[in-house]
Order: sequence, then C-alpha cells, then structure tokens
Amino acid sequence: MKKKNEAEQLPELPCRCDVRPGDGETVREIVAATGYFTPSEVDVAVELVQENLAKGAAASGYHFVFAEHGGKTIAYLCYGPIPCTVSSHNLYWIAVHPDFQGKGLGKALMREAEKLIRDAGGTRIYIDTSYKAQYEDTRAFYLSLGYELDALLRDFYSPGDDKVIYRKLL
Repeated sequence: MKKKNEAEQLPELPCRCDVRPGDGETVREIVAATGYFTPSEVDVAVELVQENLAKGAAASGYHFVFAEHGGKTIAYLCYGPIPCTVSSHNLYWIAVHPDFQGKGLGKALMREAEKLIRDAGGTRIYIDTSYKAQYEDTRAFYLSLGYELDALLRDFYSPGDDKVIYRKLL
C-alpha cells in the first residue's frame, strides 16, 4: 500500500513483541485509520490482542510485533502457528498507520515476523486477503516479499469477494 513520501524512509525503529494493556485500543486506531476494514473486522483485530493478554502468546496462539516511533505505536503485525500443522504459521494482521505508510515499515515488520517464525521452527507462512480491487496494493506487497499465490476461493467473504491465499517457504 504505497502512499505519499514513498522515498522517505524512517530510521530503524524499535520493535517489541510484548503485548501491553493499552495495545487493544492502539490496534483499533491503526486498523480503523487504514480505511480498509469494516467495524466488525476492526473488532476482530482487537479481540486477538485481548486473547493474547488473557492467555499469553503460547496459549492464545497470537504473537505480535509492534513498531514504535516517538514513543507511540505506529504499526503492528499479528501471526501465529496454525493448529494441527507441524510448522505452518498464519499472518493474521498487518497494519501501518496511514501517516507512516510507504516508508518500509510493513516490510520491516514482515522480515521480523519471518525471523521469529523461523527461530520457532516454522517453515512456511500463509496469508489470506481479499481479491477486491481495493486490495491490489496489498497483494502486490506480498508478492514483492516473495510470497506466492497458493489458492483462490471464489465468493469466500461474500458474493464477488474472493479470498486469496499466499504462501512463502522459509
């Protein structure tokens, strides 16, 4: 999702993987600000944070990477192991606040998640997204990172809204 100031890159930003009590509302703000998601989808993103806070990463299966700038969280990613698989993981969410898009944050978050997944013994990552025209930049982003189209499920989300699944071997 390229935005203005594409050439401008942020300096190396601190990332953290621990989930804090205020992260639910921060995730809500970031995901809603993108303009890509319905209110119920935003609620799901927040529920994953709450699940992690209630049960921890291992029991919930939801792991996070947060990028911060000036003491404020500006982007995040959520991933986790896919139940009943040996070493497959799913990318559940990635969102960068619109004020910071186009500066390499998404790629940096993906690289960090891939490293963490590899370190945990993961061998592949799956990503689901919509095939709507609105998500063309999102799909191009995944392809640019070496993800391959693995499946297309017609009318998955709703009539005319197909689901695409990308895969990357680590």
